[in-house]
Order: sequence, then structure tokens, then C-alpha cells
Amino acid sequence: MEKCCNKTTHRTEEEKKIINNRINRIEGQLKGIKKMVNEDTYCNDILIQLSAIENSVKSLSNHILEKHLYNCVIKDLEAGNLDIVDELIDLFKKFNK
Repeated sequence: MEKCCNKTTHRTEEEKKIINNRINRIEGQLKGIKKMVNEDTYCNDILIQLSAIENSVKSLSNHILEKHLYNCVIKDLEAGNLDIVDELIDLFKKFNK
């Protein structure tokens, strides 16, 4: 897994719970698709489920991005670290591929 730097993000236990619950749901969706493949489910039905997973991952990404902007980025800007702007630009470039 690629890391951009040696920074860390402190998350509250409540935030970790929210994120982990969403990840668990996505894992469940993936297991469901695996079962569908093994049961020879019609391609269209599998594709619909894959689309649902894409939406779940995008929603989780947006949640984490929002927290990043309101917490990490603001703290860096307040501390005078303008390098965070370059980091954000790179992040948005990867995000929008």
C-alpha cells in the first residue's frame, strides 16, 4: 500500500467504528458477488451488485475525504504548511482517474 508521507491521522473510536462498519458492508457485498459467481448467477445481476459496491466505495472515499479536509488539511494550513496544497492536488488527480 502506497503512503504519501510519514503522517498519521488520529481518528476517534466512533469514527473508526463508522469506517469499519462501512468496510464490513463492502466486504459482505464482495462475498455476495463471489457466491453469485459460484452459483452461476446471470451476468446482469452481478453487474448490478458490482455497481452497488462501486457506489459504496465512492461513498466511503467521500466520507474520508471530507474528514481529511476538515481535520488534517485545516490543521496543516493553520500551522503554515502550504505543502498540503500540493498533496491535495495530487490526491484529486488520483481521485479523478
